Amino acid sequence: MSLPDTLSNIRPIDGGFVTAIPEDWMQGRTSYGGFSAALALEAARGLADDLPPLRSAQVSFVGPLAGEVEVRARVLRRGRNATWISAEVTGEGKVGLAATFVFMGPVESKLHLSQMSPPAGMIAPEDAIPFPEKVGPGFTQHFDRRYAMPRQTEPLPELNWWVRLKDNEGLDPFVSLLLCADALPPGVMPLLDKWSPISSMTWLVNLLTPLPQSRDGWWMVRAAGNYAENGCSSQDMAIWNADGAPIAAGMQSIAIFG
Repeated sequence: MSLPDTLSNIRPIDGGFVTAIPEDWMQGRTSYGGFSAALALEAARGLADDLPPLRSAQVSFVGPLAGEVEVRARVLRRGRNATWISAEVTGEGKVGLAATFVFMGPVESKLHLSQMSPPAGMIAPEDAIPFPEKVGPGFTQHFDRRYAMPRQTEPLPELNWWVRLKDNEGLDPFVSLLLCADALPPGVMPLLDKWSPISSMTWLVNLLTPLPQSRDGWWMVRAAGNYAENGCSSQDMAIWNADGAPIAAGMQSIAIFG
């Protein structure tokens, strides 16, 4: 089931909705993090029809989520320009995901700074080599994926992929983007000589545009590891659209059991 299919079968409750996480969105014993985060954002958006654009998401992956879940949100504060909303996804009475979303409209500013150029050598999505079929966890069947950079001769702690959601019919652009933004393995994975279990712990995403758009739905997603010790990895993350415009910046902490 795609995310649009899932959202068409929700049961409304106070502050949110109840739904079931489809088996094809699972990653091991828990939901794919981007899917759970997208559910939380959908509940947050449902609190008001006049929210300004999403500008930041802070997500904590607290525990496993599977089967039927409750997704609830509440307004923390609504100011003149910005609104803070918290959301939780719970399963069997236990919190699996906790998030805080910040929505903010434009304000006057004399600052104009952008230092987020895409990586040198980025291959355009129409020229990029597609991934082999059925490579990766089951949830990846919902995405088209292509290699965004030339093959490296030496392993580096970074991944750069083109990612496109196959079914985004009726989805809010920010929900669709958040669903794609976590689709890469940890950036340090190329340094490992064998597969190891992983678990995302925290994730920060700052949105750099009031309306994420990209040619043919492609997003260039980058995960670059900058630290890994004692099973804990930290990585920088970024997203560009198909024309190289910066869309989002963030970072993530990941437990790597191996």
